[in-house]
Amino acid sequence: MSQDNKYEDFLERTIFYSRWLLAPFYLALIGGIGALFFKLVKEFAAMIHVLLGGEGNVILSILGLVDITLVANLLVIVIFSGYENFISRLDVAHNSGDKPSWMGKVTYSDLKLKLIGSIVAISAIDLLKAFFNLKSHSSEELAWLVAIHCTFMISGVLFALMDKMAAKH
Repeated sequence: MSQDNKYEDFLERTIFYSRWLLAPFYLALIGGIGALFFKLVKEFAAMIHVLLGGEGNVILSILGLVDITLVANLLVIVIFSGYENFISRLDVAHNSGDKPSWMGKVTYSDLKLKLIGSIVAISAIDLLKAFFNLKSHSSEELAWLVAIHCTFMISGVLFALMDKMAAKH
Protein backbone atom coordinates (compact mmCIF):
# COMPACT_ATOMS: atom_id res chain seq x y z
CA MET A 1 0.00 0.00 0.00
CA SER A 2 1.45 3.36 -1.00
CA GLN A 3 1.89 6.28 1.39
CA ASP A 4 -0.93 8.22 -0.37
CA ASN A 5 -3.32 5.29 0.07
CA LYS A 6 -2.52 5.16 3.80
CA TYR A 7 -3.43 8.84 4.21
CA GLU A 8 -6.54 8.45 2.11
CA ASP A 9 -7.58 5.35 4.06
CA PHE A 10 -7.00 7.15 7.37
CA LEU A 11 -8.99 10.17 6.19
CA GLU A 12 -11.88 8.04 4.94
CA ARG A 13 -12.02 6.02 8.17
CA THR A 14 -11.92 9.22 10.23
CA ILE A 15 -14.78 10.69 8.21
CA PHE A 16 -16.75 7.44 8.38
CA TYR A 17 -16.41 7.00 12.14
CA SER A 18 -17.00 10.70 12.86
CA ARG A 19 -20.73 9.99 12.54
CA TRP A 20 -20.53 8.66 16.10
CA LEU A 21 -19.93 12.22 17.27
CA LEU A 22 -23.68 12.66 16.75
CA ALA A 23 -24.51 10.11 19.47
CA PRO A 24 -24.25 12.63 22.35
CA PHE A 25 -26.74 14.86 20.52
CA TYR A 26 -29.30 12.05 20.52
CA LEU A 27 -28.58 11.31 24.19
CA ALA A 28 -29.23 14.99 24.95
CA LEU A 29 -32.55 14.74 23.10
CA ILE A 30 -33.44 11.75 25.29
CA GLY A 31 -32.71 14.02 28.26
CA GLY A 32 -35.09 16.52 26.65
CA ILE A 33 -37.82 13.88 26.68
CA GLY A 34 -37.11 13.39 30.39
CA ALA A 35 -37.46 17.14 30.96
CA LEU A 36 -40.74 17.09 29.03
CA PHE A 37 -41.96 14.29 31.28
CA PHE A 38 -41.48 16.51 34.33
CA LYS A 39 -43.23 19.35 32.51
CA LEU A 40 -46.09 16.95 31.70
CA VAL A 41 -46.45 15.97 35.37
CA LYS A 42 -46.52 19.65 36.34
CA GLU A 43 -49.15 20.45 33.69
CA PHE A 44 -51.22 17.42 34.70
CA ALA A 45 -51.14 18.51 38.35
CA ALA A 46 -52.28 21.98 37.26
CA MET A 47 -55.13 20.42 35.29
CA ILE A 48 -56.22 18.40 38.34
CA HIS A 49 -56.16 21.64 40.35
CA VAL A 50 -58.42 23.29 37.74
CA LEU A 51 -60.78 20.30 37.81
CA LEU A 52 -61.03 20.50 41.58
CA GLY A 53 -62.25 24.08 41.45
CA GLY A 54 -59.15 26.14 40.89
CA GLU A 55 -58.94 28.95 38.41
CA GLY A 56 -58.23 28.16 34.79
CA ASN A 57 -59.64 26.46 31.74
CA VAL A 58 -59.64 22.66 31.50
CA ILE A 59 -59.50 22.79 27.71
CA LEU A 60 -56.37 24.97 27.85
CA SER A 61 -54.83 22.53 30.31
CA ILE A 62 -55.59 19.59 28.01
CA LEU A 63 -54.19 21.49 25.02
CA GLY A 64 -51.03 22.03 27.06
CA LEU A 65 -50.77 18.26 27.61
CA VAL A 66 -51.31 17.63 23.89
CA ASP A 67 -48.63 20.21 23.05
CA ILE A 68 -46.07 18.54 25.33
CA THR A 69 -46.95 15.12 23.90
CA LEU A 70 -46.50 16.33 20.31
CA VAL A 71 -43.07 17.74 21.15
CA ALA A 72 -42.09 14.45 22.83
CA ASN A 73 -43.29 12.50 19.77
CA LEU A 74 -41.25 14.82 17.58
CA LEU A 75 -38.15 14.11 19.67
CA VAL A 76 -38.70 10.35 19.40
CA ILE A 77 -38.97 10.59 15.63
CA VAL A 78 -35.80 12.69 15.43
CA ILE A 79 -33.88 10.37 17.77
CA PHE A 80 -34.85 7.09 16.08
CA SER A 81 -34.71 8.32 12.51
CA GLY A 82 -31.62 10.42 12.96
CA TYR A 83 -29.74 7.63 14.67
CA GLU A 84 -30.72 5.08 12.03
CA ASN A 85 -30.09 7.42 9.09
CA PHE A 86 -26.80 8.90 10.26
CA ILE A 87 -25.14 6.60 12.82
CA SER A 88 -26.19 2.95 12.85
CA ARG A 89 -29.13 0.56 12.75
CA LEU A 90 -31.10 0.04 15.94
CA ASP A 91 -31.13 -3.73 16.36
CA VAL A 92 -32.66 -3.86 19.84
CA ALA A 93 -36.32 -4.13 18.84
CA HIS A 94 -36.15 -6.58 15.93
CA ASN A 95 -36.86 -9.70 17.99
CA SER A 96 -39.14 -8.27 20.66
CA GLY A 97 -42.20 -7.53 18.52
CA ASP A 98 -42.23 -4.10 20.19
CA LYS A 99 -40.69 -2.33 17.22
CA PRO A 100 -42.72 0.62 15.91
CA SER A 101 -43.92 -0.06 12.36
CA TRP A 102 -42.23 3.05 10.96
CA MET A 103 -38.84 2.33 12.55
CA GLY A 104 -36.15 1.65 9.97
CA LYS A 105 -38.37 2.90 7.15
CA VAL A 106 -38.19 6.67 7.67
CA THR A 107 -35.83 8.22 5.13
CA TYR A 108 -34.27 11.64 5.50
CA SER A 109 -36.97 13.02 3.21
CA ASP A 110 -39.70 11.39 5.32
CA LEU A 111 -38.06 12.79 8.45
CA LYS A 112 -38.24 16.34 7.07
CA LEU A 113 -41.94 15.92 6.31
CA LYS A 114 -42.66 14.39 9.73
CA LEU A 115 -40.77 17.23 11.40
CA ILE A 116 -42.61 19.97 9.55
CA GLY A 117 -45.92 18.16 10.12
CA SER A 118 -45.23 18.01 13.84
CA ILE A 119 -44.19 21.66 13.90
CA VAL A 120 -47.43 22.64 12.13
CA ALA A 121 -49.46 20.59 14.63
CA ILE A 122 -47.63 22.18 17.59
CA SER A 123 -48.17 25.62 16.07
CA ALA A 124 -51.87 24.85 15.58
CA ILE A 125 -52.20 23.81 19.24
CA ASP A 126 -50.50 27.02 20.38
CA LEU A 127 -52.77 29.05 18.11
CA LEU A 128 -55.84 27.24 19.45
CA LYS A 129 -54.70 27.91 23.03
CA ALA A 130 -54.35 31.60 22.16
CA PHE A 131 -57.85 31.70 20.67
CA PHE A 132 -59.30 30.05 23.78
CA ASN A 133 -57.57 32.69 25.86
CA LEU A 134 -58.23 35.79 23.72
CA LYS A 135 -58.31 38.17 26.68
CA SER A 136 -54.62 37.68 27.40
CA HIS A 137 -53.42 38.33 23.82
CA SER A 138 -53.38 41.52 21.81
CA SER A 139 -54.58 41.61 18.22
CA GLU A 140 -50.97 42.05 17.12
CA GLU A 141 -49.87 38.92 19.02
CA LEU A 142 -52.71 36.89 17.49
CA ALA A 143 -51.83 38.18 14.02
CA TRP A 144 -48.21 37.08 14.53
CA LEU A 145 -49.33 33.65 15.72
CA VAL A 146 -51.53 33.22 12.65
CA ALA A 147 -48.76 34.47 10.34
CA ILE A 148 -46.21 32.10 11.88
CA HIS A 149 -48.63 29.19 11.64
CA CYS A 150 -49.36 29.98 7.98
CA THR A 151 -45.62 30.19 7.32
CA PHE A 152 -45.14 26.73 8.82
CA MET A 153 -48.05 25.34 6.76
CA ILE A 154 -46.74 26.85 3.52
CA SER A 155 -43.25 25.54 4.30
CA GLY A 156 -44.71 22.06 4.84
CA VAL A 157 -46.53 22.13 1.54
CA LEU A 158 -43.40 23.34 -0.25
CA PHE A 159 -41.30 20.59 1.38
CA ALA A 160 -43.83 18.00 0.22
CA LEU A 161 -43.90 19.41 -3.31
CA MET A 162 -40.10 19.47 -3.51
CA ASP A 163 -39.93 15.84 -2.36
CA LYS A 164 -42.60 14.84 -4.87
CA MET A 165 -40.73 16.59 -7.70
CA ALA A 166 -37.42 15.03 -6.60
CA ALA A 167 -39.01 11.57 -6.54
CA LYS A 168 -40.10 11.97 -10.17
CA HIS A 169 -36.51 12.58 -11.30
